[in-house]
Amino acid sequence: MQLIFHPSRGEEIMGGLKTNCRVSAVVIFAVCVGVAGLLGLLTPIPNGCNMTYMYPTYIPIPLHPSNINFSSAEGKYGLYLYHEGWKKIDYDLHLLKLSGVPVLFIPGNGGSYKQVRSLAAESDRAFQGGPLEHTFYQEASFTPEEVVRRYSSTKRNILEEDWEIRNLFSSVKGTPQYSNRLDWFAVDLEGEHSALDGRILEEHTEYVVKAIHRILDVYKESFNARSKDNRENVGTLPRSVILVGHSMGGFVARAASIHPHLRKGVVETILTLSSPHQSPPVALQPSLGHFFSRVNKAWQSGYQIQRTRSGHWISDPLLSDVVVVSISGGIRDYQVRSKLTSLDGIVPSTHGLTIGATGMRNVWLSMEHQSILWCNQLVVQVSHAMLHLIDQSTGQPFSSTQKRLAVFVSNLRSGIPQSFDWMRSVQFQHYAEHLPIEKEEDLGSLGKLRIKDQFCCPKSIQWEDDSHERDLYIESTTVTVLAMDGRRRWMDIKRQASDGRDHFVLVTNLVPCFGVRIHLWPEKSRLALRDVPAVKRVMEVTSKMVHIPAGPAPRQIEPGSQTEQAPPSAVLRLGPDELRGFRFLTISVAPRPTVSGRPPPAASMAVGQFFSPREGKVKFSPQSLLLSSYKQQDVTLQENHPLVMNFSFSISMGIFPVALNLKTLGCGIKDSLLATEKTGDEEHSSLCKLRCFPPVALVWDTESGLYVIPNLYSDTVTVDSSPALWGSRQDSGKTTLLLLVDPHCSYKISVSVSLTGAASRFLLLHGSQIIGFSMAVLFFSLMQQARAWELDLPLPSVLSAIESNLRLPLPFGFLAVGPLAVYMLLALLGTEPCPPFASFVIVSIVSYTFANGAVVVLTLSTQLIFYLTACIQVFFKQRWQAWEGRFHMSFIHQFIDRFSVFSSFQVRTSPSKSVRESNHQMKFVVKSSWSPPFASLKLLANLRWSECLGEDQL
Repeated sequence: MQLIFHPSRGEEIMGGLKTNCRVSAVVIFAVCVGVAGLLGLLTPIPNGCNMTYMYPTYIPIPLHPSNINFSSAEGKYGLYLYHEGWKKIDYDLHLLKLSGVPVLFIPGNGGSYKQVRSLAAESDRAFQGGPLEHTFYQEASFTPEEVVRRYSSTKRNILEEDWEIRNLFSSVKGTPQYSNRLDWFAVDLEGEHSALDGRILEEHTEYVVKAIHRILDVYKESFNARSKDNRENVGTLPRSVILVGHSMGGFVARAASIHPHLRKGVVETILTLSSPHQSPPVALQPSLGHFFSRVNKAWQSGYQIQRTRSGHWISDPLLSDVVVVSISGGIRDYQVRSKLTSLDGIVPSTHGLTIGATGMRNVWLSMEHQSILWCNQLVVQVSHAMLHLIDQSTGQPFSSTQKRLAVFVSNLRSGIPQSFDWMRSVQFQHYAEHLPIEKEEDLGSLGKLRIKDQFCCPKSIQWEDDSHERDLYIESTTVTVLAMDGRRRWMDIKRQASDGRDHFVLVTNLVPCFGVRIHLWPEKSRLALRDVPAVKRVMEVTSKMVHIPAGPAPRQIEPGSQTEQAPPSAVLRLGPDELRGFRFLTISVAPRPTVSGRPPPAASMAVGQFFSPREGKVKFSPQSLLLSSYKQQDVTLQENHPLVMNFSFSISMGIFPVALNLKTLGCGIKDSLLATEKTGDEEHSSLCKLRCFPPVALVWDTESGLYVIPNLYSDTVTVDSSPALWGSRQDSGKTTLLLLVDPHCSYKISVSVSLTGAASRFLLLHGSQIIGFSMAVLFFSLMQQARAWELDLPLPSVLSAIESNLRLPLPFGFLAVGPLAVYMLLALLGTEPCPPFASFVIVSIVSYTFANGAVVVLTLSTQLIFYLTACIQVFFKQRWQAWEGRFHMSFIHQFIDRFSVFSSFQVRTSPSKSVRESNHQMKFVVKSSWSPPFASLKLLANLRWSECLGEDQL
């Protein structure tokens, strides 16, 4: 027998095989990413928030008929006043006594006015309990961008402005008692979904404007009534209302502040919680995007000086007195990402503050979109910040925008810089300290000792007199404190800070001023200080220690027993500019406090080291990160390693979350004196925990800010950044992680990319992009079917059309290369920041591939569902016909044929040569007097039935 091979037939077979391989690979990729993403999203994550409790009472406030009528009806929405307490009160009498600071809460999409209860209850408790206990950690200050320079940049002028800012922050610090309380109002917006339609947002804005006017009128009526009664304490009439908005309510607050019917100067402070400012989370309606654009443009022009066309001054900026604070929930807020909550480009830094809950003072948590309203750690801190806004002399918020912004900065922002730059300080308050002052005359009227005393502990905190007999002299570059022994450690800066180790870091759990004090000395001898200028004498830097969140403290089982090392709660960093001009550094530790009848406190700890930032740098390239998903990357740290490890990731953790595992290999214990069978990894780890403090990670991200992870032994680190989305900055594609590890211990650090975390982040960030690509793939399939219909060719199925899309380069080029061309055009002509090109390209290709696979899976799933439905239909029809033939119920059959929607169809097939040549097409003759709703489903069922029974039985 002779075999004849046709080359065209072979090429056709190979082409079909390649197409099937492409489709299979795309389907496998889509299924793996989808399943991994769902597992990552459905994995429960512990919430560290504490619950807030309250006794709410809501007092209805009717709108006055004399208010201006807007388009929204008065009866549609409502206004309420919150009262905290379980006792019943007289509403009219309570309104007559209103004399506090009015605050209006605006709920978000589908929210309720009752969501005000957590903030209102905690602010009432904060007013009664007074300010939080004052600590001596370094507090946050203005960054250089948040300060408006009024003078030229000379040494004296910079020092003068720096001192003015210090006085400003000192004037807004807490007092023994708050001068006035907050009166919380809330608008009832009927739980409408304002995130879906811009017209609903406009109606909410109009009603909020009306509510603001009504609130001020209520205070005026109460003030006049008290004045008529000749009461002594009538209070001060408020001139403005503080707006607090959650989710879309925060944007409504900004929209209301620029409404043309709003009275001038009645809104000066706006606080938003997880509110989108840059754009709507999902723009389903064009009106929503248009309303956002219109409001943001009005805000951008509202901070500009009003001038004529010729350049003459008309008036100050319309929003020059308005301060806006935006708080984001962080990585766990799936509805509003941190990028959307940013005020960049909308509110200048001199009038706005954007901060994430993960980097907020005394909070350090990421939280869901709704839990940001009741998370006690955040609610307490926000309540105290708002109470600090009240001026002690007037009982109303400060009129100065700089003072109000300073209140929020000092109460909400932590002392840790919000952006990573290890070589120089980013806080404004350090700028003046690093100026090269050579003569005392450069200080001018500031005085000679102001710089020296600015980080000193108060004189009321006194220790025992210094004794040189109890001094310790440290020879190595690392100093360790394991007990409160009342001693002072001396370190020679000139000798120990050599070989490029010109940075000093101290990690401790001792409280500054009460437990530890740090000083810089020009010379050890006190006699040598006589000829030293005042600006170079002994300087205390204790209050430069910044507070970090500490993990759970170890429990002491028995009095006097040794415990695990306590987690660090403070970090001190001194750079070369701060150490220049000094010879010695001393660490003074307070004596251990003794209380009769109580066990001694848990282990005290402090570890300091002179180091070089270049020694602890570890960089992970994109190739190593991608390979780590298959095989983890290990970094081994031997003993006496740098205390500060700088891990740089070339791909942002917002795209590839990283799983970090730290395993202790050794801690300087040569012989544990344990039995051989007990000296396992677990026992060795427990021994090392007695000597080494728990590691701490500080993560900086350009979009979401600061993350602090205490007690980091095993955790997945993720940041809320989206470097591939439009509007992201060029530096958003990288993440920096600072790891504080005990230099006395050796560690094995394992780094690997979390596949489930990466898949879940991909679905969350690029879900809308995937949906757009999927719709484009379906349209291409419909286009191919329409073209086949036009040319009188057999109609290809959706699956066949997708296969041809993967085989032809044109659709891919249009969908993948087209956006890249638009990217280049907008990057050249537009002013909005562009994302990194590589991230944009890769994510676009991956999204297009996933969209093709998702459509294929959806098509196959639909076919399977219809096939199962047809089989079920065949099964029940066979049983029905068997039962019908057995009992001969002809009249029931006629009744069902006449009235049932499942009327019978007769399907006849006529196989012919033309049918076989047209890919098994069939002629259908449908006999029915009318078209039932399920005709297509019935037809498909009969077809499947014909396949099961054969043509003869049909």
